Amino acid sequence: METIKEIISDHDGRGISLLLPHVSDTVCEDAAKLILDNEYKVAILTGFYIISAGATETDGPIGAIAIGNALKKLNYDVTYITDQFSIDPIEPILNSDDKFELFPLTNIEESKKYAKNLLDRINPNLIISIERCGININGDYLNSAGKKIHEYNAKTDYLFDHNIPSIGIGDGGNEIGMGNLTEIIKKSDSLSNPPCITETDILIPTSVSNWGGYGLVAGLSKLSGKNLLPSTEEDEQLIKNFVDAGAVDGITAAQVYKVDSFELDVNSSIINRLHKVI
Repeated sequence: METIKEIISDHDGRGISLLLPHVSDTVCEDAAKLILDNEYKVAILTGFYIISAGATETDGPIGAIAIGNALKKLNYDVTYITDQFSIDPIEPILNSDDKFELFPLTNIEESKKYAKNLLDRINPNLIISIERCGININGDYLNSAGKKIHEYNAKTDYLFDHNIPSIGIGDGGNEIGMGNLTEIIKKSDSLSNPPCITETDILIPTSVSNWGGYGLVAGLSKLSGKNLLPSTEEDEQLIKNFVDAGAVDGITAAQVYKVDSFELDVNSSIINRLHKVI
């Protein structure tokens, strides 16, 4: 029987396998336990802007919604957090009763203040970041091509400065949570360097961040005794709706029904394999 970790790290195209020996073989189950141990309010942070397309990418928000929908089935209060550069295609694919917050693009001190005020207001017991660009040692935010994107990425890292339990999900080295493994990432020729330095309590490295989100939901399913995963039909329709609302494939920067250049059938095969595991 495959493990969740094996499934979400399949089709590794950018060297994420380098990080796998440095996280638990039950990393998704461990992250699920952290969630279940910190009831009942969760903030989910996502949204990665593709500057060449002038739009946010399909990887991240789809996994965020899969996690959010699973948590709502477990009676969690969920708040999504993104910024002005990603909200336009995200808002139409949220449910009408979903809560979301916009983190403003501003300077460091104002970002720190906003982060504290936001956390005081929504009072989450846990924060999850999925495919959200994080700051590196030079104070920059870099995309996978090494270009600075600070003008298109709010400084949401400061949400992780308040000792709230946290989970990071990423696939390239430049995402929030990758600070857990900076020394390992520095040895890679294919992962983002210098890497993000923002740490989380648990990091889920994955070939595609959405798949890491599905893996976390599979872990929650195993521990709760309920299958909380979306069906392949539900997931495919959500991706199509997201693209139709303006999202793009993060690799090609094209407005097509793909995630990190993977066709929908590959994405669905990951979900089907996770269904079999649980």
